[in-house]
Amino acid sequence: MKHKEKKFDAVKMMREIRDKVNKEIENLTPDQVVEYFRINGEKFEKEISGRTQQPTTII
Repeated sequence: MKHKEKKFDAVKMMREIRDKVNKEIENLTPDQVVEYFRINGEKFEKEISGRTQQPTTII
């Protein structure tokens, strides 16, 4: 089996995002954390709602 170089590492990306979020919320109160996720969730929804679905190619 040949080793194929990854073009995209989902685990690495997830860990980087998790670390960034943890750093941003580490000193927030529980209510502030809820508000943080509400606001950022809305931003995310707006961002992805403008995208068009790309067809998936299965090889």
